[in-house]
Amino acid sequence: MLTKWFYRRRPDEDPSVRGQFTRLARLVRTRPADLDPLREHDRPDAAFESAWRTGVKKRVGVVIVLIGAWVVAIEAQLVNLTVLQHDDLTRRALRQQEQVFKPEALRGDIVDRHGQLLAYSVEADSIGADPTKVKNPEKTAAALCAALGDCTDKDRTELAKRLGGEGRFIYIRRSRDVSPEQVARVEALDLPGVVLSPATRRYYPRYELGAHVIGFVGLENDGQAGVEYVYDKLIRGREGVAFAQVDARKHRLDTHVEREPEPGASLELTLDTYFQFVAERELKAGVLANKAEAGSVVIMDPATGEILALANYPTFNPNAVRQSTDGDRRNRAAQDVYEPGSTFKIVTASAAIEENVLKPTDLIDCNPGSIVFPGRKPITEAKGHNYGLISFEDVIVKSSNIGAIRAGLRVGPERLSRYVHRFGFGQALSPDLMGEGRGIWNPNGLDDSGLASVSMGYQVSVTPLQMALAASVVANGGLLMEPHIVRAVVRDGVREPVAPKVLRRAISQETAQTLTEIMEAVTVRGTATAARMDEYDVAGKTGTAQKLVDGHYSATDHNASFVGFVPATRPAYTILVVIDTPRAGTYYGGSVAAPIFKKIAAGLLQHEGVPRTINPQPPVMIAGGPPTLPAPPLRPTTVIPALAPIGGRALMPDVRGLSAREALRVLSDAGLSVRLKGSGFVNSQSPAPGEAIDPGAWSVIELGRTWSEPRPAPGGGE
Repeated sequence: MLTKWFYRRRPDEDPSVRGQFTRLARLVRTRPADLDPLREHDRPDAAFESAWRTGVKKRVGVVIVLIGAWVVAIEAQLVNLTVLQHDDLTRRALRQQEQVFKPEALRGDIVDRHGQLLAYSVEADSIGADPTKVKNPEKTAAALCAALGDCTDKDRTELAKRLGGEGRFIYIRRSRDVSPEQVARVEALDLPGVVLSPATRRYYPRYELGAHVIGFVGLENDGQAGVEYVYDKLIRGREGVAFAQVDARKHRLDTHVEREPEPGASLELTLDTYFQFVAERELKAGVLANKAEAGSVVIMDPATGEILALANYPTFNPNAVRQSTDGDRRNRAAQDVYEPGSTFKIVTASAAIEENVLKPTDLIDCNPGSIVFPGRKPITEAKGHNYGLISFEDVIVKSSNIGAIRAGLRVGPERLSRYVHRFGFGQALSPDLMGEGRGIWNPNGLDDSGLASVSMGYQVSVTPLQMALAASVVANGGLLMEPHIVRAVVRDGVREPVAPKVLRRAISQETAQTLTEIMEAVTVRGTATAARMDEYDVAGKTGTAQKLVDGHYSATDHNASFVGFVPATRPAYTILVVIDTPRAGTYYGGSVAAPIFKKIAAGLLQHEGVPRTINPQPPVMIAGGPPTLPAPPLRPTTVIPALAPIGGRALMPDVRGLSAREALRVLSDAGLSVRLKGSGFVNSQSPAPGEAIDPGAWSVIELGRTWSEPRPAPGGGE
């Protein structure tokens, strides 16, 4: 093309073959005859020069310009590649030649208060694939599904589609969704493009036990619920960094570990595995027996705020989260709110007693068994009762709605609202529970009608955890403790305990003691006789509340509940039971929830060897005593003391093995002054049993948390 252009013809020339020969002949004629190059003295004449030099110069100039432009373009591209795009190209080269891995760190263990494993992580493999290296997506998907053994037709079709995509890497199965046996079968196939990548897998060896407290992890090994979520940053650890040099076919040539993965911290929970098992077992049995929709149980140590068990039914297995529903995974005990009904009368009674509005012996007129407020239906007693004129104590014992309303009206909206806040309602108090509900409480504009509803446990919504915490206030002598799940954090082999935290004093010790006596009477002669135990004194309160359905209170759907603590004189455990919508006939808290409480309490007390309370009496309240109640002794035994006068003088009774309260009563009857040392049961005494004593003399008794069998008094029998 260049040659044709260089020697192109003039416009006036004949384009035919003949014309071309004519042009050639003309050129030859115009040259000298001696055009032979061997003759150096000969030069072209002017006609010859003018025939070609001007055109050639122009053409040569154009070629030079083009070559110059080409050189400039190449130089510009070199500058662009070596200077302007240097960093980007370097990164791209590294991506092609070097693979970066971030090995997952093992999540920290989760254990109960006794060190029993509840969650731990192990090294595992995930199954992935590079679609660019998969030769036949359909056959590869079929082979993978055959090895996995649990694919549906839809799964196989979807997998084949993904294997035929344009990405460089896809996950076929994450480590948590594939078993070691499935990994081994896939590895044995040696399929092109299918790879195994190192990962970790979370195991929950107790399956459903404590699932709502512990939670579970997601596909990226991050916490999704429970303490796994709340303390995710603490227990997930720090991932490592490693680099691998690869060739053009992505074959690994060398590996360099930049940073080793660091395991996460471990959590020691306040949960007791046995307590949790008993709570879940009895709750499930109770829900099924009452044909209820759901239920919750909370067990707390009232002295410390530790949550010893938190159970919900229905529940789920965190090892197989995909097989559960949102409802199964919901922590009802901490998240769901309900109107508590008569269990809330604990707050009404506390406010009335603390503010000196009413004494337990004050009489309240409940006639005629109903009360009317403008703009609403008359409020009546349960089962159509009319209790008439009864004491304030019997208002709580019999769970009188009319009596509670009249007490609430005497307290007034401002003071009652203050105690609702003091008991922790309307507040999220636990730092350890994901999505803890605050409840629903609005004290603004509380008229007499609203005050009447609140006084008997309506127009206020609480969580089961809040109600258990309120009962614990009474059990521990009036202190609102922070409810918590985490007992300690173990980091780098160092255990960091979480200290109990007192949020505030809600009521005085005297008010707590008075209310304890009233709540004991509830289980002895009131609405909760089904919770009474032969060997332990129990304090509690029943609750039965209609549920709101489509904005109206249902006549068929109820929440049945019971909250109490045991032993009443030296509380070891606060237990709350809530049954949602029982449909097996009765729906009252005293007949539905109280028996479940009794079964749970019996299992815990027997397992822990909590002292039996024989002939229970009100505990001695010592002014200025410790803010929390001491833990119960391990082995109780009651020794019956005897006074035998000899020569006009009484003998020292044997009070070893008695509680401090019982020993004080016996020695006071003997006319002795008493000095107490320690707490718990009597381990030793002075004077010794059987020695002669004088009225007014001093006796010293030493108490301990454990009790050893006393020896027979001198001269005494068995």
